[in-house]
Order: sequence, then C-alpha cells, then structure tokens
Amino acid sequence: MPTALSQLLHSSVRSSPETPRSRLISGRRTCIAILLVALLPASAFPQAPTPQTLTWQKIKNSFETANPTLKAARLSIQESRAAEITAYLRPNPDLSLGLDQLPFLPVTSPTGETVFRPLSNIFPSASVSYLHEREQKRELRRDAAKKSTDVTTLAYSDQERSLLFTLHSAYVQVLQNKAFLENAKANLDYWDHELRIDKVRFDAGDLAQLDYDKLRLQRIPFESDFETATVNLRTAKIQLLQLLNDRTPIALFDVNGTYDYSDSLITMDEFRNMALVARPDLLEALQNVELAKLNYKLAVANGSTDPTFGVDIARNPPISAYIGVNVSIPLRIFDRNQGEKARTQIDIGRNERLVDAAQAQVFNDVDSAYVTLEGLLTILRPYKTEYLKLAADTRDKAQFAYQNGGATLLDYLDAEKTYRDTRLAYLNLIGSYLTAAAQMNMAVGREVLQ
Repeated sequence: MPTALSQLLHSSVRSSPETPRSRLISGRRTCIAILLVALLPASAFPQAPTPQTLTWQKIKNSFETANPTLKAARLSIQESRAAEITAYLRPNPDLSLGLDQLPFLPVTSPTGETVFRPLSNIFPSASVSYLHEREQKRELRRDAAKKSTDVTTLAYSDQERSLLFTLHSAYVQVLQNKAFLENAKANLDYWDHELRIDKVRFDAGDLAQLDYDKLRLQRIPFESDFETATVNLRTAKIQLLQLLNDRTPIALFDVNGTYDYSDSLITMDEFRNMALVARPDLLEALQNVELAKLNYKLAVANGSTDPTFGVDIARNPPISAYIGVNVSIPLRIFDRNQGEKARTQIDIGRNERLVDAAQAQVFNDVDSAYVTLEGLLTILRPYKTEYLKLAADTRDKAQFAYQNGGATLLDYLDAEKTYRDTRLAYLNLIGSYLTAAAQMNMAVGREVLQ
C-alpha cells in the first residue's frame, strides 16, 4: 500500500503539459492522494519508540518479579516445601522371597537308582516386614520441616530487604543526578544569558576586553557541570536497569519521583517498635529457636526403640503351607541418641543468644538511621528557608551592582560561585536524606518513609 501511494503521489506532482485539462487531472490526483493518506491507519507509518518512565512503586514491582537473584532465592522456598513431603513419608515395607532346600547333587533311591529331583523338597517362602516408628517421629519431622520452610521464607524476606535498599539507593541516584543535570542546565542557561548581555555591553564599549574574557572563561565550570551530570545520569540509569534485569535503551528509560525531603519525623521509639514487629532477620532468629526446640524433641524421639513387625508364609513338606509372625526389637543399650540430644539442647541456647544479638542489631540500625535523618533535617531546614534565598539574592545584587559599576568583577564571580556551591550542597543534602530514609526503611523492615 505505501508503495502504490508513493507512485500515486509521484504521478500527481509530475510535470505535465500546460493545458487546462491536464491541470484539472493533476489536481484531482493530488486530492485523491491526500485523501488516501488521511485514511491510512496510524500503524502504516513508522512510529518512534515510546519512552518508559517508571515510578518507585513500578520499579519495585518490576524488581520483585524480574531480578534474577530474587528469583533464585524464591526457588529455595520451593525446595524447602518439597523437603516437607520427604520428611512426612512413611517407611517402606520390606518384601523378602526365598527358595530353600534346593539339592545340587543326585541322590540314590531305596531301589538303588540314582535320581536328581531338584524340586521335590523345595522350600519356598515369602515374608513382609514393616518398621513401626514410635513417639510421633514422622509428625515431628514434618513439623521441623515446616518450621524450616518458615525460616527459609524469612531469610528470603531479609535478602529482599537488603536488595530493596540497594534498589532504592540506585533509584535515588537517578533522581539526584536528574536534579544535578537540571541545575547545571539552569546555571548554564543563566550564564549564557549573562554573556549575551555582556556581549552587548562589550560591543557598546561599556565592558573591557579583559573582563569580558574572564566572563567567557567562567562558562567552563558550568559546561563541565552539565557534561558531568549527563554522564552520571546515564551511569545511574545503567545501574538501575541492571538491578531490574531490563534491556531497555538508556535513552528510552527514565524515572519519576519527588526529589525533596519531608520535615516530619516520628520518634525513635515508634521506629523501634515497628522494627521489632516487621524486621525479617529478627523474626528468623525467633523461628530458629522454635526449630531448635522441635529438633530437640525429634532427637529425644529418635532415642526410642522402633519395633519391626513381620509376616511370612512358606511351604515345608510335608507341611503344605504355613504362616508365621515375628517382631524384631532392637535393644537400645549403648546407643540411645545421647549425643544428638545434647547437641540439640545446646542449640536451643545458642539460638536464644542469637535472638538477643539480632534485637541489638535492630536497635543499632534504627538508632543510626534516626540520628542521620535528624542531623540532615537540622541542616536542610535553614537551607530551604534561608540559605538558598540568601545566595540567590546575593548573586542578583552582585550582578546588578557590577552592571552599574558598584561592584568589581571578582565580587560578582564570587557571588555566582557561592550561589552555585549553595545550590549543589542543598541538592546533595536532599540525596543524602533520601538515602538515609531508605536506610531507615531497611532498618525497620518495611517502607515507613517515602
């Protein structure tokens, strides 16, 4: 269809003899071609790829489903659930078949004849035996396997918690470098605007050559900031795409989020209480204590005696057939599983000490993140309410004074550098706050700060 249409368009604009009839035909062809173009569906024309812009929630959801490390960790939970099936299986019965009294030499009959009848006095037998487990060994193995699955699930959650902190830090890096790039572009545009004004002054003879050259050279750090921010933004996007296991081109990938801080902060005790409920490594330590107790009960049960019951049927000429029963009871005189009982008893105490260590680690993480957040907020508040406005006003006043002969070029450049440094410091502090907020989320075990 596009090929035929192009031929039609070509024929419609092709030169023709200058006659009224030919001009009328050419006009009709042009109208038909334009109508066909308007009726074509949008899919008939090549379209540029749509850029992909993700919010934090979409990034998190994509990470949980696509990250290969998490996908591999989830398989360990399935393995643990498969082990539950093995733990609760009953022992298999044993079947034994036998043939006895098979002669391998000929015998002499009462008549003096040598005969060889291997099947005449054969003794066939069959027996079935089954081990009976006492003291609820199967149930204890099942419960221990289920508890192991709970521990594995919490270990997965703890690994996800650590990886989400890495993901959130990479997300913050993209937002931070976007803010740096916007700030560098604004500074560069501002300075280019100033250079255009200074060029007019220079052409009018109101500005010396030396001062104008210094102003032009001052553009170098602004241009360097812009290029550095561009490279850093691309690098941050590459790191984020790697965590997402995404092959989207960098030019078509972007994130969306608020690059700012929240001035409200709850108390440290509230963060601690939330962490005690939600922190997966602490919950894992508590589940390990329960698992150790189940293992101790299983060790005690394994020290008991398990009888083996058997039934056999056989033929023993002249008895045509008979049935027998038997019970085999091992005598647990020396081996009563003493070592495993002692080991599992000690393991309970060891895991209880690990709970104390995990709780102390939770408090340490929460307290460290809280102190960091408080310190950053203490610095950010005056930046937002005072320092940024003061730096901008100082730069504008220095610019006005310089253009009107009330200040030197050095004073103006120093004010511009102070504004640039103040703005960059503020953006850096916001990035540090967002990283500290992600650290607090990691310390608590769930998202409590956005």
